[in-house]
Amino acid sequence: MNKEQILSMVTTILVNEFEIDEAQITPETNIYEELDIDSIDVVDLVVRLRTETGRSIEPDNFKQVRTIEDLLVVLDKVINK
Repeated sequence: MNKEQILSMVTTILVNEFEIDEAQITPETNIYEELDIDSIDVVDLVVRLRTETGRSIEPDNFKQVRTIEDLLVVLDKVINK
């Protein structure tokens, strides 16, 4: 799965599960400040990403994630290892 496909998957989840406007989702978007995602939402997002990817994704991997790009980098490492 390439980064474009990962971004598409993340965008779909954020739009469908968190009711975020797709136009707000860019690599530079700050997940916490601009999308109003909190720590509980991140856990929900991780669970959903595990389901979508079939990969074990540890919440600890997300401690340094601040932007959509950060999220893509983490997911790329997990999915394509």
